[in-house]
Amino acid sequence: MMSKLMFAAAAAALLVAQPAAAADAPEAPNILDLYKTIHSHPELSHQEAETSALLARELTRAGYQVTDHVGVYADGSKAFGVVGVMKNGAGPTLLIRADMDALPITEETGVAYASHVKALNRAGQSVGVMHACGHDIHTSVLVGVARALATQKAQWRGTLILVGQPSEETVDGAKALLADHLYERFGRPDMVIGLHDGSDAPAGTVAVTSGRFQAGVTSVDVTIRGFGGHGAAPEAGRDPIVLAAQYVTEIQTIVSREMDPQDPAVVTVGSIHGGSKRNIIPDEVKLELTTRYFSDRGRDTIVNGLRNRAAGIALSAGLPPDKAPIVTVLENESSPALYNDPAQAAKVKAALVAALGPANVFDGRPIMPSEDVGVYGLPGRRIPVTYFTLGAANPAALQAAKAAGQSLPGPHTSRFLPDPEPTLKTGIKAMTAAALALLKPKG
Repeated sequence: MMSKLMFAAAAAALLVAQPAAAADAPEAPNILDLYKTIHSHPELSHQEAETSALLARELTRAGYQVTDHVGVYADGSKAFGVVGVMKNGAGPTLLIRADMDALPITEETGVAYASHVKALNRAGQSVGVMHACGHDIHTSVLVGVARALATQKAQWRGTLILVGQPSEETVDGAKALLADHLYERFGRPDMVIGLHDGSDAPAGTVAVTSGRFQAGVTSVDVTIRGFGGHGAAPEAGRDPIVLAAQYVTEIQTIVSREMDPQDPAVVTVGSIHGGSKRNIIPDEVKLELTTRYFSDRGRDTIVNGLRNRAAGIALSAGLPPDKAPIVTVLENESSPALYNDPAQAAKVKAALVAALGPANVFDGRPIMPSEDVGVYGLPGRRIPVTYFTLGAANPAALQAAKAAGQSLPGPHTSRFLPDPEPTLKTGIKAMTAAALALLKPKG
């Protein structure tokens, strides 16, 4: 495990004098160093102490009024949110959000700045930790944008709220910040923007989706119970492993037979644990599920389907009521579908075309991965949100993979590897252009 002292030493090396940002992001080499430091020292959700401290220092150096340790989780614990505010006369308020947490994945990219960090997850297990979802890119881009906008104050008016958000991967980070009175303390934004990188488009490009963009998500835990016993005498009990296998198969029909085909949805069992030895039938099996949907009706169909099938499995096995499966919907690990406000998305896209050229800006499409950035828009989409995607693949590697009929390793895999320098440069330039367009002085 990398020590906090090692992280601090690496971060301190970045605090040497750095040149001011300019419109075309010449600060990218320094941002590249920052990115490599963050990448090689990832922190799991709810554990982002050092990353948030580094971001707070960088935003302070860029001239922002910074508050750290913003956010309160459902259990009352404090979060590591960072908020930087810069006021620049009368005008609208724009919130730019970047997420900071990493994933419990052992990195296998082989790069010199790869993560070798291990940490304890919330179950007390030692796991490898990796920025396998690009949040190191997002945080580094936020610093570059902060510097750029601080040096271009003549070109915008209003208030900037820069948010370094923890715990996106557990989809409770945005909720934690709002629960800590984010808008009451720092001002309610008129607009929210952010970005996410990916391996399916080359570095140097971006894509903007108008309207429905990313699916809603709800995490569900299911405990299948039975009667344990000797593996040689299964007839003497009720094997929860067999029941769990039946359940995993049964719940696949929720999407295929109960959902409207025009309303996409996904039900995935990502974790299943049961038993301790090959010849012992356990008393229970625990499953962790993620569900995705675009509508409230879709969510209800999935949740009801999970409960009904659990009850059906217990009934078919002849289990008594006290051995019925337990289906727990984790409301705090849920987020609504992300909807990009069409009018604001059009403004952002126009700014990106002007900054990057029309050949590098594409129309996106709805996808099933989820994001909690939409939470900042509040229920009923009272605040417009625009979230765009940033190409991060090495162009030559992407072209070679496509020619071979393959795909590059994507987010949430151990070999996900952005092409950092052009990705960072494009991200900073694109987000800065979007912010300037949205905060453009009138007259």
